Amino acid sequence: MLQISFIRESKDRVIEGLKRRNFKEDDLKIVDDLIALDDRRRSLQTELDNALAERNTMSKAIGELMKAGKADEATSARNRVNELKGASDQLEVQLAESTAQLTTLLYKVPNIPHESVPFGVSAEDNDIYKDWPQPLPELGDQAQPHWELAKKYNLFDLELGVKLTGAGFPVYRGKGARLQRALIGFFLDAAAEAGYEEIQPPLMVNEASATATGQLPDKEGQMYYITEDDLYLIPTAEVPVTNIYRDVILDESDFPICMTGYTPCFRREAGSYGAHVRGLNRVHQFDKVEIVRIEHPDRSYDALMGMLAHVEGLLNKLELPYRILRLCGGDMGFASALTFDFEVWSAAQKRWLEVSSVSNFETFQSNRMKLRFRDGKNNRLAHTLNGSALALARIVAALMENNQTPEGIVIPSALRPYTGFDRIS
Repeated sequence: MLQISFIRESKDRVIEGLKRRNFKEDDLKIVDDLIALDDRRRSLQTELDNALAERNTMSKAIGELMKAGKADEATSARNRVNELKGASDQLEVQLAESTAQLTTLLYKVPNIPHESVPFGVSAEDNDIYKDWPQPLPELGDQAQPHWELAKKYNLFDLELGVKLTGAGFPVYRGKGARLQRALIGFFLDAAAEAGYEEIQPPLMVNEASATATGQLPDKEGQMYYITEDDLYLIPTAEVPVTNIYRDVILDESDFPICMTGYTPCFRREAGSYGAHVRGLNRVHQFDKVEIVRIEHPDRSYDALMGMLAHVEGLLNKLELPYRILRLCGGDMGFASALTFDFEVWSAAQKRWLEVSSVSNFETFQSNRMKLRFRDGKNNRLAHTLNGSALALARIVAALMENNQTPEGIVIPSALRPYTGFDRIS
């Protein structure tokens, strides 16, 4: 959530940023509406403070007037105190209503994009930040997509998932399940070696946690909600892991805070149909290792580059062709200031598959969760970042397709200590 002080002080920058997110002229009125609501809130706060101050002064005066034998004046002061009490009670209600209206409207404003974010409407307008420098692998007409390979080698079963739960919930079996576990271990070990503390968080969060990281009220339609307990299944480990530091005040010496967590992720993915979502391309439950950083504002973009390098290192070790995209304003997440996506090449489908998003949220999440650090005598908002390192479903799909041979699916050498086998046949 943007700070209202930032909106007031940097109105032109906010409007320019919203235009980069494709806000129309009518939509941009929200900036003036926010400032007007804040003016109203400030005015009410001033009235309330003045009323409380006068009430306090008059209350103290009553005793002095009684001691001085000025009963009539004391009675008049007491009547004035009662009037001020009624007025201040009413002002408190109006102030609470005004503050709630301001907060509700602030929740509707996305983060302001970093100056390097390109203009654009959809994924087609994203910049290729780093392209794959070599020819992409060609497997020929006999190459099979991963869902056919899964049947051939009994690696996962989507139909069984439908029986047990519903569409989009794969059941991994045999060496398919072992491959999943191997990738999780490989990714977690790599994160630990890079200095990330491993966290095993809950798979459900409350409304406050989902709101703090920006999933609510923006993405409620994409989250699974447990009505009776008022809890949400997590769409990513980012939500519970980042919220560890909700309502915390850090010291500068605490930076950087680096955390990693493996969790299943649950996403409704409503409206996702067609050939492009076959197999593991888009599922409702998938495994992912997430890296999360909490950084000093002066160093967060250096940290972002470090996270990109970490994900690149993983893909290089998996021997997968990849490219990095810098997302345009129209394709960025609601809470992000700058996002890079990693895509791997699917040789059988002959298309790129997104496997990671790495983002800097600057103060957008920390303002919601009141995550601050001591800077001298003042408290400042920290910066939060997160990235997939990596999402397994599409990594598994790409590994299966790109490494298929007549003798079976070859396991990259970096994974073999984790799988215990070098080939699926």
